[in-house]
Amino acid sequence: MLERYERLAARALQDEPPARDEARWILDGEDVALLPLLHAAYLPREKHFGRRVQVHVLNNVQNGLCPEDCGYCSQSRDSAAPIRKYAMKPREEILAEAERAARAGATRYCMVLSGRGPTLERTRELADLVREVKARFPIGVCLSVGLIDDEKARILADAGLDRLNHNLNTSERHYPEICSTHSYADRVATLAAAKQNGIETCSGFILGMGEQSEDVLDVAYRLRELEVPSIPVNFLVPIDGNPVLSDGSLTPERCLRALALMRLVNPRAEIRAAGGREGHLRSLGALVLWPANSLFVEGYLTTRGDAVNETYRMIADAGFEIGGNPLYAASTGEAGAREAQPSEVDSLRSFRLTGGDGEILKPEIAAPVRGVAPRSARP
Repeated sequence: MLERYERLAARALQDEPPARDEARWILDGEDVALLPLLHAAYLPREKHFGRRVQVHVLNNVQNGLCPEDCGYCSQSRDSAAPIRKYAMKPREEILAEAERAARAGATRYCMVLSGRGPTLERTRELADLVREVKARFPIGVCLSVGLIDDEKARILADAGLDRLNHNLNTSERHYPEICSTHSYADRVATLAAAKQNGIETCSGFILGMGEQSEDVLDVAYRLRELEVPSIPVNFLVPIDGNPVLSDGSLTPERCLRALALMRLVNPRAEIRAAGGREGHLRSLGALVLWPANSLFVEGYLTTRGDAVNETYRMIADAGFEIGGNPLYAASTGEAGAREAQPSEVDSLRSFRLTGGDGEILKPEIAAPVRGVAPRSARP
């Protein structure tokens, strides 16, 4: 029974993707056993990244005001989502958020600007900002700014930009169903401009937009063909007011199968469980760490996510460790030593139940605290 999973893992360890029919089975096979599949995906993850988890923090530097019609996005021109629109944040605010990201243990600080793409003047401004972030803090910098050409990519590369994000989002066949104001080819051209100028590319997809399994396979293999080293896997968040809402296909198992597929097709890539993981994975959230070696913390562009301490607790509970950065390592050295020998109070704090404001005893059992009425008796 396990031979099939062993073959998948063995191919990935040799940097060979599964055949198309095997990849289709990973997503849709009725006889797939989830835990052996996750273990097969874990082996190449362990080989290339060990048990470390790279943490990324997003900064929504400019919100809304976008002329594009991407149906999944609450910032698009066609979305009726009730968001606050704002132009680019002040420089000092962006730098302060970079410092917070570094001190929180982020490996990478990701600045995102809405819009079709930056002007040449804005590109130069962003290049100066990249230089300053990198000069001040020991953290990688990623930009997501829409479409760029060779000249703009060269300006950003000269500033030392580590990565440029531009997601493929779906297959070329399905792309017209989610966006009409630019093409799939435009997105590929942006990735090519970054790569040609020595900037690492970051590109992934969004699951749950009415795509077929063949579309997911197309994206997985296209990302391999493009040699993308950083792949965020997003799970569509159904934001009220957006033209494209979740298609109902996103069970926790479907999400995990997609992550396993992405790892087995792209064994060396940084695979990130990205937007929507908290809401769609729910109680199986920690299992994303077997195929994925990267997470976002503190939310996404316009939607909430788990707080950093919640995510770090999940990582530690699953037996993984934070990738971090030198600033974070220096600031947590003593704290880490203390955590290795938890006190009785720490043990109480580490025991958590959902709801109940941290209380452990049932409200009908707990004796009232002097001067405080039992919960059931409170107005």
